[in-house]
Amino acid sequence: MKSLPLPLIGLLAAAACGTPTSQSEMEKTPAAEPSVTLAWQSDSLFTGSESALYDEANDRIYVSNGNTDASAKDNDGFISILETDGTVSELKWVSEGLHAPKGMAILNGKLYVSDIDELKIIDVSTGQIENILAVDGAGFLNDVATDGSQIYVSDMRAGTIYAFSPDGEYTIIVENSPNVNGLECYDGHLYALDGEGLKRFSKDGNYTAEILYPEMTGGDGLVILNDSTYVASRWHGEIFFIRGSETYIVLDTREDSSNTADIGFVKGKNLVIVPTFLKNGVAAYELAY
Repeated sequence: MKSLPLPLIGLLAAAACGTPTSQSEMEKTPAAEPSVTLAWQSDSLFTGSESALYDEANDRIYVSNGNTDASAKDNDGFISILETDGTVSELKWVSEGLHAPKGMAILNGKLYVSDIDELKIIDVSTGQIENILAVDGAGFLNDVATDGSQIYVSDMRAGTIYAFSPDGEYTIIVENSPNVNGLECYDGHLYALDGEGLKRFSKDGNYTAEILYPEMTGGDGLVILNDSTYVASRWHGEIFFIRGSETYIVLDTREDSSNTADIGFVKGKNLVIVPTFLKNGVAAYELAY
């Protein structure tokens, strides 16, 4: 019997072991196209459901409500608690002292919530507002994020971003950011969605902006999966998945007039939590990518 050449034997062995025959073959394997599948959807129990935040320490979701008139100090705001399976644990966990709560972030056991021109600080263990920080000259405070040491708050109408210390001292760190809304922090960087796209600010404290994706204008909520993979929403009904140089629309609910406001994300379950605002509900979509 004629013997096989050694290179061919190596290829057959690689195939038998289920391993790629070359590095170039590995590089040709395409990444899975991202998609979302509806996991659960609430009834219309809410009122102007605007922002969702996953509390990893307590394994629950906070939803801010009362935004049907998003600028009115009408005392109809409240924050709900949902379980990750969609069960409403407490519809009005916090309901006193809120008008139109929007973005939220957790730092040191405190829930920081923007409320028109104030930042409300809620003790997570008690559900009580323990401090109210009035922001001089604020026009329309919107999203909130933290890097573990500071709290960042966007002012959509003023085009500014504030940095707050845990004790309540604040300063404007970004100006001339048109219609700035969604904020997030990752690997020491502050990210923002505004009228110029998805931006990343420098780590050096000067907050110099780099526009990563100019096509992502008018964004609302932002989730960062890694330094090149993002999920972002537009309020009127779109959710985008951005990976490297590729941008996908994974959800479009505009025909149903179902908003996709400030989204949250449940780690470990890959659930994108979507407040539907004028539909007065919350939906969860499992993300595959």
